[in-house]
Amino acid sequence: MSKVAADSKDFTMSKLRPLEGHLDAADARLAIVVSRWNSPITDKLLEGALRALGRQGINQQELTILRVPGAFELPLAAKRVAAGDGIEGVICLGCVIRGDTPHFDYVCSECTRGLGQVALDTGLPLGFGVLTCDDIDQARLRAGDDRENKGEEAALTVLEMVSLFRKLAAKN
Repeated sequence: MSKVAADSKDFTMSKLRPLEGHLDAADARLAIVVSRWNSPITDKLLEGALRALGRQGINQQELTILRVPGAFELPLAAKRVAAGDGIEGVICLGCVIRGDTPHFDYVCSECTRGLGQVALDTGLPLGFGVLTCDDIDQARLRAGDDRENKGEEAALTVLEMVSLFRKLAAKN
């Protein structure tokens, strides 16, 4: 037996109890920032997010919804709304579909980088529900009326992270 193993406590997975978030943040104050560009898709992402939040008992009065022109504007709006009083998480929804120019790459890159930076700067959970698709059919599949809807996934991710951060704060 190695020296390290002999000197260490008995740390086994069965004895460890990691903190985990759950979907039990019904009183959370959340914001949703959604792009108008590709609105037939982003409207479906918003519907998915609202469906998920409704199933979890989120009070619609506690939601702030912002519409922005496109995916490039999502980070700035997310940062501004995250600074609002009592906001605990932001769900970001958008759709960028590849075209014939490099514009797709620039928008996707800056949107992703910006939203990641907003999460780090604010310390708030950000749900990344931004579709980056090669064509409209891919986008439709990810914004359907089922549990594969990426707006729903982003909303549930934010709820889980809000719950986890609350548990971490209570532990400290």
